[in-house]
Amino acid sequence: LLEHRNDQESEEFHKNLISDFFKNTAFTGYFINTKGRNDLVIHNGKIAKDSVGVIIEVKKLSNKTEMLSTKNINSKALQELVLYYLRERITHKNLDVKQLIATNFYEWFIFDAAIFEKCFAQNSKLVKQFTDFEEKRLAVKTTDGFYKEIAKPAIDSAIEELVFTHFTMKDY
Repeated sequence: LLEHRNDQESEEFHKNLISDFFKNTAFTGYFINTKGRNDLVIHNGKIAKDSVGVIIEVKKLSNKTEMLSTKNINSKALQELVLYYLRERITHKNLDVKQLIATNFYEWFIFDAAIFEKCFAQNSKLVKQFTDFEEKRLAVKTTDGFYKEIAKPAIDSAIEELVFTHFTMKDY
């Protein structure tokens, strides 16, 4: 994985490297691809119709403002993960999501889905706002509006509970 990196390349380039790495290591036999607006998902089986088990948000290395950091986790990448999790959990009624990951190839933030369940899917105010947003009943119509007006405050209110694993590939 590290041998093929190219810090000048795009998010798509690194997303493909990550996908290939997962397909050839820990997730052989699992379907890995995009799903809707999700950068990458790992399904819980061999076909695209199998439920999603892992949601991955990939950011370009140079995109520091949208990527989580240990000093600021409430970034666009995490806000996107909240939206994608709610779509899986609420819209698709998927109980099988296990992890959510945000990465810029070097930095990795891994969240257990149980944390997202507690902080977000069981937050009735957030779920109502999400449902109203998805059904276009709010003044907020864009995903950027959802991130700033709905996800950001929800993350702020749950910030103390958002436990995650963090590591950097630069250590290897």
